[in-house]
Amino acid sequence: MQTAATRQRAEQLAATLPPLLVSAERVAATVAQGVHGRRRVGVGETFWQFRQYQPGDPAIKIDWRQSAKSERIFVREHEWEAAQSIWLWRDDSPSMHYASGGAPCEKSERATVLLLATTALLLRAGEFVALLGVDRTPSTGRGTLNRFAAALDQEATNDNQRNSIPPSERLPRYAQLVLVGDFLSPIEELEETLKLYASRGVKGHLLQVVDPAEEDLPFTGRTRFHGLEGEEAYTVSRVENLRSDYDARFFAHQTALVDLTRSIGWTFSSHRTDRPPQTALLALYQALSGELG
Repeated sequence: MQTAATRQRAEQLAATLPPLLVSAERVAATVAQGVHGRRRVGVGETFWQFRQYQPGDPAIKIDWRQSAKSERIFVREHEWEAAQSIWLWRDDSPSMHYASGGAPCEKSERATVLLLATTALLLRAGEFVALLGVDRTPSTGRGTLNRFAAALDQEATNDNQRNSIPPSERLPRYAQLVLVGDFLSPIEELEETLKLYASRGVKGHLLQVVDPAEEDLPFTGRTRFHGLEGEEAYTVSRVENLRSDYDARFFAHQTALVDLTRSIGWTFSSHRTDRPPQTALLALYQALSGELG
């Protein structure tokens, strides 16, 4: 039986999700204006360019009309159009539902917008996408984005699925995986899952979403900290005295994330909720475009 708090959370999410979807599409549209095609060589019907013939090129690719215009032989290349499968996951654990006074929204809200906006861009490019832990097979088309939004809404009300570590599932070899969360858990907990995916030939990208207060520790004086995931409350008499050590630990943790992803051939980027989501989305999409090529 759902508790009153859970029902209230579900009602709040139901009320806010349509605006989040609109926001995600607006962010995606802004980024799409700066993305000029994928321009990758491969199997397809869209002509891209002529290039000079090289030993080993099949004769069927030679464009005799273009070659007749000069003393060189040219082949016709087409733009890559084969659809890929990209699996996406968003952390909705309790730590994601934090927003400091200097943040415009909770981390979970920003993560949702970024995931949906990424989905919108991928669908526009003709890719097949799926939600990790929800879908068995990737899909495409306009209805996919709306279905994702509804699934994320439902997932947020299911306490059994609110884990800060992505589930370990068997994905198709050479699939892409996009993970969005704060990734503030111990590195060892995440490392096992990521290395398992990498060992199966899955490429991926980690997008870390943090609150500005988590990065800057802007508090002063006597401060009481309350954990969001069952940790005991902790009081500091002069929190500014800890700022230097805190900065060093935060930097070390983020460096460990970078090193982990790099060691398995994945990519990593970080985003603060007080900064425009378009910047994070563009970096993520460009990283994916490079891997999909």
